[in-house]
Amino acid sequence: MVIAVLADIVGSRKLDDRSAAQRILDDAIARVEEHLPLAHHALTPTVGDEQQGVYLELEDAMVSLLMIQLALPDGIAFRFGIGVGDVRSVDSVHGELADGPGWYAARAAIETVHARENRTVPRTRTWIVGAPGQDEVMESTIAASNAYLLVRDELVGAMNERERRLTYGRLVGRSQHDLAAEEGISQPSVSKSLRSAGSAALIEGVAALRGSSA
Repeated sequence: MVIAVLADIVGSRKLDDRSAAQRILDDAIARVEEHLPLAHHALTPTVGDEQQGVYLELEDAMVSLLMIQLALPDGIAFRFGIGVGDVRSVDSVHGELADGPGWYAARAAIETVHARENRTVPRTRTWIVGAPGQDEVMESTIAASNAYLLVRDELVGAMNERERRLTYGRLVGRSQHDLAAEEGISQPSVSKSLRSAGSAALIEGVAALRGSSA
């Protein structure tokens, strides 16, 4: 069993320069993998505006996808469908095709994100679905993780681009002093931005997922 991830680009048809947007997405994914290499197979473009990736642990997927959300600039964002289950490859004249219950679950998850976006939780970006046959422990883990993700996406969705950059910087171990110098602002301004954005909650959440202290 692995963690299959499908990602699609929010509002891809409205982007003025789809190629430029893809380069930004590719760069963000590569940067996250450089800073925190958690993916078994990093997100890679497939067809249209979709990307596929694989993680070995649910916690790794959740941390990595948060980092990608924080790494992206205003106007470009992903939705993520996370599927828990087995995956396999099917040979085709077009190359290997992703198949298996993990991918079906990821597809169901991203459809749930779309549905929630269009109803009462427009900032929803991430959801998890388990393939049939999960044990009670995993079912409980998925339910608790989805509750966490709903709140996390709301927090990230309310951030501006600078707040996301600062939060990302703190998550990869950069000091407030260094971040202030890079942004051209004072250290107290960095502290104020992080505090008002609720960044500490995200940082503590990542520490909890990784089994460490922030």
